[in-house]
Amino acid sequence: MTSTDTMIRALTDRAELADLVARHSLWVDEGRRHETGRLFTDDVVVRSPRGEARGIAALNELVGRSQGTYARTLHCKSNLVIEIDGETATVRAHDIGVFVIDDTTEAIAAGFHTYGARRTEDGWRFDKLVVTPVALTEALGRAL
Repeated sequence: MTSTDTMIRALTDRAELADLVARHSLWVDEGRRHETGRLFTDDVVVRSPRGEARGIAALNELVGRSQGTYARTLHCKSNLVIEIDGETATVRAHDIGVFVIDDTTEAIAAGFHTYGARRTEDGWRFDKLVVTPVALTEALGRAL
């Protein structure tokens, strides 16, 4: 592979991994469970303050159970650091989440998301996710 081909491959990989992170937020916030296989490997392992899940079925159950607690959520990822090592990658992102409890209250959470990823026949997929909390508010009165 020429150096140009290598550079194009690296940029394409980074773009695909960044897109997966953005789609992860939409997957949670919009309840896109039908897209789980587009984001995660069948053997994905997820650890978060809400519990641990191994495999897609367990992941969907974990997220579905916690999402039923809120009227809506909105996650925003930033500060992506993507490290690619051949057919695997690590992506670290800051995450701010707004959890709408009802028409008058919400809570805010902040944390780090550390993703493990691997290249599959269908493109990059996350095979690991560790959610590390940094801050969480109690219910806040809505200002708007």
